[in-house]
Amino acid sequence: WTTRASLPWIAQEIYAAVLDGRIVTAGGLVQRRDGLHVEDRVAAYDPATDAWSELPRLPEARHHPMVVVAGGRLNIVGGYARTGAGDWVNTTTAWTLEDGGWVEAAGLPSPQAEAVGTGLGDRLHLITGRTPAGAANANWNEQDDTDRHLVRIDGRWETARPAPTARNSAAAAVLDGAIWVAGGRTVSGGGTGRLDRYDPAADRWDALAPIPRSYAQNNQVGGGLAMAEAGGRLVAFGGEWFARGGGGGVFAETWLYDPARDLWEAGPAMKTPRHGLAAASVDGAVYAIAGGSVVSGGAATGVVERLVRSA
Repeated sequence: WTTRASLPWIAQEIYAAVLDGRIVTAGGLVQRRDGLHVEDRVAAYDPATDAWSELPRLPEARHHPMVVVAGGRLNIVGGYARTGAGDWVNTTTAWTLEDGGWVEAAGLPSPQAEAVGTGLGDRLHLITGRTPAGAANANWNEQDDTDRHLVRIDGRWETARPAPTARNSAAAAVLDGAIWVAGGRTVSGGGTGRLDRYDPAADRWDALAPIPRSYAQNNQVGGGLAMAEAGGRLVAFGGEWFARGGGGGVFAETWLYDPARDLWEAGPAMKTPRHGLAAASVDGAVYAIAGGSVVSGGAATGVVERLVRSA
């Protein structure tokens, strides 16, 4: 991993997508002394120049917003808003960047955040995450894990086969025409290394080899990790774990998955351990963007690192 130009702001709980060779990320949160701060900023990173440029701000600030490119268009879907009611208001909003500004797109049928979002052709997939458990929708503990799988087709949302398990804070990437969902966690069960592959043609999920436990921290890599595809492999890194009674840790490990062998192998560790970070790949290089450097909140960063696999 090598250090690249930092994100213009510090943040965690963000996602990224690639549009026209540039990596775009948006929103995020920072824990400050006066409370939670939620961002509305959007920026694009050009790997060729190692420089960030800011794009139009979101219509409303969001943390955990899905950033997805589908059909050549940049989309922001769902996420949490901060309002007078609470810091974790799960939303249904969706915006598309058009002609230099954000326009409202078809909103979700019901709120969904801490999900994974991917574009596959013209279709936008939103999978797992958290949804309100009941009428209340303002705080984190008012949300439940979900296995819901939505697909936006021609401007409308349809339901696809649910994920094999309900979980939040997983990561996803597209490889060989399939959607791969790795890691994540549940409130009751903690982190999982589970790897599931979705075949869109068959509307079918298959379970594959899970991400191994961390050798360095002797805990399961799972919640809050990031993942991208590069060179025909999945590259997963980061995440966090929680200890009973409080505390926990943040992972620096990188794991490389070979689909031909259904096998994970250890890769080089990131220079800065992080969770709630964004991932993207351009021209075979993988980028780890921002994220929190301590478990939960309190130490968001703007650190950007690049991983280029040797021949």
